[in-house]
Amino acid sequence: MAGKRKIPIKPFVFLVCLLPAFWLVYGIFTGTLGANPIETILRDLGDWTLRFLLLGLAISTVRRLMGWAWVMRYRRMIGLFAFFYAFLHLAVYIGIDHFFDWATIWKDIVKRPYITIGMTALLLLIPLAVTSPKIMVRKLGGARWKKLHKLVYPIAIMGVVHFYLLVKADVREPLIYGGILLFLLGERLYRRYGESFQFAKSIR
Repeated sequence: MAGKRKIPIKPFVFLVCLLPAFWLVYGIFTGTLGANPIETILRDLGDWTLRFLLLGLAISTVRRLMGWAWVMRYRRMIGLFAFFYAFLHLAVYIGIDHFFDWATIWKDIVKRPYITIGMTALLLLIPLAVTSPKIMVRKLGGARWKKLHKLVYPIAIMGVVHFYLLVKADVREPLIYGGILLFLLGERLYRRYGESFQFAKSIR
């Protein structure tokens, strides 16, 4: 009896991850991005960068809390999409918002803390994207690869801070993202230190 065919989930997840980009392209051609389309594009690309960063972190938490080992097969893809949207965010900022005016861009980076933080986070994302393929795990060695990819934690923190400083007035959305990140980091800290503390307490 022939085995059941597996439904190709990864291509579907890939297409779903591309939907925000498709939506922005659709908005450009239909003129539905509002009075300031460049600002809308920049904001949406930044939002999706942060969402994918948090989703990538959430995958490990879901695996541990729910026992869903299968979600781990999508973590690398999600991480790369975080970099994809971050890169588009930077490209629009440099090429469209500032028309490659490097002097003005440099002044922004130096004078505006939220841009300084955002640019730093993007630069830190680059080595994570470059070393994402499995072959890089073998080349770097598992321990060094894991140590390098812990950069995702400060990157996510900087992403939330970047968003918080950017919006200035209505900070509800960045605070929601901050709360999610706090939970994800708290779960990791508890797993690393809390269980050891409980074990040590039980054997007293």
